[in-house]
Amino acid sequence: MQLGPYRLPNPVFVAPMAGVTDRPYRRLCRRLGAGYAVSEMAASNPRLWATVKTSRRIDHAGEPGPVAVQLAGADPQMMAEAARFNVDRGAQVIDINMGCPAKKVCNVAAGSALMGDETLALRIVQAVAAAVDVPVTVKMRTGIDRTRRNAASLARSMQDAGAALITVHGRSRACAFQGEAEYDTIAQVKQALRIPVVANGDIDTPAKAAWVMARTGADAVMIGRAGQGNPWLYRQVAHFLACGELLPAPSLNEIRQVLREHLEDHYAFHGPVMGPRVARKHIGWYVGHWGDRSGGNARALLAAVNQAEDPEQQLRLLDEFLCASEDEIAVH
Repeated sequence: MQLGPYRLPNPVFVAPMAGVTDRPYRRLCRRLGAGYAVSEMAASNPRLWATVKTSRRIDHAGEPGPVAVQLAGADPQMMAEAARFNVDRGAQVIDINMGCPAKKVCNVAAGSALMGDETLALRIVQAVAAAVDVPVTVKMRTGIDRTRRNAASLARSMQDAGAALITVHGRSRACAFQGEAEYDTIAQVKQALRIPVVANGDIDTPAKAAWVMARTGADAVMIGRAGQGNPWLYRQVAHFLACGELLPAPSLNEIRQVLREHLEDHYAFHGPVMGPRVARKHIGWYVGHWGDRSGGNARALLAAVNQAEDPEQQLRLLDEFLCASEDEIAVH
């Protein structure tokens, strides 16, 4: 599909997830088949740009394009300034966060709270689109709650304000991540727009991705939590959408290689102190996808990994676990 001047290789996107989709994770998912990935949410407040957290979130060295930066904020001019700042540093797409339901984001009128203030939401899109010469996209929800699903009308206005693509998570702000995603609202958004629409929410298998695209008419799907610990899902979905065939699960040798490459990149990016600490959740997600086949070995591994403060120690523990569980592990 086309996003501004960029031809994306396939319609399978990596969702921006705070604390998850850092540069090593985005590069891994792209290498394993995702057609596009958006950075984790970065602050629009210029006072935070020099902080370690924000500087890492907007670090795209060695990342395949198009480089997409997601911004969060509630001040149109500040968002416009942040967009220019990131474009000057290599961003090729600016994504506006109107989907995050976290209280600390919504309490400052940003994220999905903006769907309750349509005038402000449109002023932000207009300001950002006028400030930069790259595609401006928006990630939103179905509405404030189940009784106020304003995504279709708001998305139409955003299109007129300069948005080049809209992603809709099939839950309202009030739903957060509870319950099941609904796709009828996404279908309404697609019917209302000329620009591409991306469907997001509860897409966890190749068959589900195909069903959602057929149900909504969306141009692409965005996968978030289902890819945590299972980055192979992106290539499995892309292959199924293109060919209608399921790829085999990765071999143990590939699992071992991908794990090591991901973690080594992760440690290099976050450093020898924070790297092992932040890696614990990624390791936990990987192990979680192997289920209970390894019995108590998985629980023992995670207990040891959570105590390990050294990158080499974590890698050694994983190697030992994979060798001991060789006959039981499978990624679905």
